[in-house]
Amino acid sequence: MAAEQPVPIDWGEGAIRVLFVEDDDDFREALGWQLEERGFSVQGFADGKALLAALDAATDADLVILDWTLPSPSGIDLLTQLRERGLNLPVVFLTGHSPSQREALAFDRGAADFVDKARGVEVLVRRLKLLVRTTSRDPPTEKQLVRGKLILRPNISRAYWRETDVRLTVGEYNIAQLLATNAGEHVSYRSLYDCMHYEGFIAGAGSLGHRTNVRSLIRRIRNKFRECDPTFDEIENYAAFGYRWRPPETDG
Repeated sequence: MAAEQPVPIDWGEGAIRVLFVEDDDDFREALGWQLEERGFSVQGFADGKALLAALDAATDADLVILDWTLPSPSGIDLLTQLRERGLNLPVVFLTGHSPSQREALAFDRGAADFVDKARGVEVLVRRLKLLVRTTSRDPPTEKQLVRGKLILRPNISRAYWRETDVRLTVGEYNIAQLLATNAGEHVSYRSLYDCMHYEGFIAGAGSLGHRTNVRSLIRRIRNKFRECDPTFDEIENYAAFGYRWRPPETDG
């Protein structure tokens, strides 16, 4: 007997298609309604198991939103399971508590963004729309930026070193692109963090708390490049200010 085929999800025409996993029924319904008012089509799930069961019918979604504090599997474990199932859509975490350790873990596991619920729906909408634009499945005419052994493909947010995909997350790609497009010039911690979120985003403890997150991001980016090339040393530190991509004239 042939296996039953999954019934495709009926998305709204022309809408940004979102899979949203949140165990708080009231919050899931309220945020889903707010997003739909702003041009999204939202399919909500109460837990990760429900999403995994419906995954074969959701292959045409644009992105996934996960609550961090889901019951088993937790949000971070669900992200791993989605990747193991071959789902390569951008994943955004929502959380009511956003210490830098959680944010770092989310990006380490391949999340595209990490948003505190307290930022409000308008901030979330802007970041989701930006994410969809930068990861569109049907990108416009291809453009490339070449810096020595580095090739950046902005339309799909991919970076290649010595013709090997560095496998950066969208956020990591944005930082690498900012550094490489300003090769030879120092880029501040604040500017690097703003390109991950938005200008003036508050993170960490105190006015300089964002520096810890930037250092962690740069360390991950360097490590990913070094997996492709152990001699990689293009990203230079400028103490107490930020980082820079080595000047073009010093490229090997």
